[in-house]
Amino acid sequence: MENFNFYSPTEFVFGKDRENECGALVKKYGGAKVLVHFGGGSAVKSGLIGRVLASLDAAGVPHVELGGVHPNPIDTKVYEGIELCRKEGVDFILAVGGGSSIDSAKAIAMGVPYEGDFWDFYSGKAPAAALPVATVLTIAAAGSEGSGDSVITKVDGMLKRGAGSDLIRPRFSVLNPALTCTLPAYQTACGVTDIMAHVFERYFTNTTEVEITDRLCEAVLMTMVKEAPRVIADPNNYEARANIMWAGMVAHNNVCGVGRGQDWNSHAIEHELSAKYDCAHGAGLAVIMPSWMEYVVDHNPMRFAQMASRVFGCAMNFENPKATALAGIKAFRSFLKSIGMPINFAELGAKEEDIPEMVQKLNPGDGWGFQPLKAADVTKIYQIAAKARL
Repeated sequence: MENFNFYSPTEFVFGKDRENECGALVKKYGGAKVLVHFGGGSAVKSGLIGRVLASLDAAGVPHVELGGVHPNPIDTKVYEGIELCRKEGVDFILAVGGGSSIDSAKAIAMGVPYEGDFWDFYSGKAPAAALPVATVLTIAAAGSEGSGDSVITKVDGMLKRGAGSDLIRPRFSVLNPALTCTLPAYQTACGVTDIMAHVFERYFTNTTEVEITDRLCEAVLMTMVKEAPRVIADPNNYEARANIMWAGMVAHNNVCGVGRGQDWNSHAIEHELSAKYDCAHGAGLAVIMPSWMEYVVDHNPMRFAQMASRVFGCAMNFENPKATALAGIKAFRSFLKSIGMPINFAELGAKEEDIPEMVQKLNPGDGWGFQPLKAADVTKIYQIAAKARL
């Protein structure tokens, strides 16, 4: 296990009706005027925004609102939020929604005190300051409620890029599983896929002797395999929703990834798909991640075989671990298909002729991760994804 620092200061407020405590929580963390940042009309129609605003009013916390966050959040909304916060003297941002609203809130938080263009932070610059951020989560998926990460799409060129800093870890996150019960099955499945991908990006490592984090990763993956079919069959299964919601946080606050090298190639490759086609991030990952696995399996067949055996119950073939590994990859793809996820370009709505353009935008250079990938490797992964089948 490698040396590491682990910093995760977020207060998680978990359970039914906890969104009614937002006002007191904002005051606890020093907010004097709040931007409530959210997505489409569902949060308003459901009454959630009304409950959050009523809680702020009851606590005597002034607020302004900015809705309309895009499912793949875009820079133009961030610029709008920065301008609004400066004009209104906002000193605290409360994101209500899923990863898109939270990521947009984090970008605004970094941009308000910065004299330059916030996009600098999505081009490699580290922020020196940020407004405090908090969240009310409505979909278990991105894990942004517990992480210091944010992903934004720049409309000019449709570039989807990430930023990371402990400054944008939420001060508090309200996690009420009941808020996810009205999600369509497709969105629920996209969230489960994203959670699994966050774990796999940490699981496939070149670091040895990391049994504790291996087992934590496997526990989250096994939970998804168990609970996803339950909520697809019964959307109102609160206990299954609760397990998925907490798993989403555990998957991405990095408790499963400390002390080990990580990959993140699948996320980078998928970002070009969702930037190009505006598809759901989880759906894109369902197409890309098993294809990446097939392409890199020879790098360490035993690690894939371990996943296959421990997570999907495949029989271990010690004489031919690659056979077990391939069985596990097939089991993963079959699981994704069973919960309604696409498994190839046609089902996602992507086009094979666009592969060169996506590879050029990604520009992997000398590569990085579990098995470093260059442009030719990424091309082959896209080609596998284009034609994948069970």
